[in-house]
Amino acid sequence: MPVRPSRLRPHHYRFRSVWLLDAAPGVVYAVLERTESYPRWWPQVAEVNRTDDHSGSARIRSVLPYSLRVTARETRRDPRAGVLETALHGDIDGWARWTIRPYGTGTRALYEQEVEVRRPFMRLLAYPGRPFFRLNHTLMMRAGRRGLAAWLARHEGI
Repeated sequence: MPVRPSRLRPHHYRFRSVWLLDAAPGVVYAVLERTESYPRWWPQVAEVNRTDDHSGSARIRSVLPYSLRVTARETRRDPRAGVLETALHGDIDGWARWTIRPYGTGTRALYEQEVEVRRPFMRLLAYPGRPFFRLNHTLMMRAGRRGLAAWLARHEGI
């Protein structure tokens, strides 16, 4: 039986979340591409600061008592394919991607992320903290989906 990558690389994480939303794919894509608005609807995204048209920085905090600071650089923005992809550096290094597709009368937004933790205390707690770090991410994604759904309901036809 093969060894899972996380056992070989305890600082490495892969995340995947699916959000089903009652809005047209183009509307969802338009909201997700405006990262500077994330703090308005995603409670755990504490701040986003654009440095230019393709990069910026963010501070993210969920349930655990710490914030992650990252810089992000857009690597792909393709409205026709419904893809937004970003390279991440800072407390975590790696990438994140949204893939937006029609789903029934709404949208299926797939979020994928693959990162290596760089923050020293998180590396130190790699084995005992892993379940808590994963739970923290799960709770953050749930809150983000709820926040985006509420935002879309209030701002129909953005």
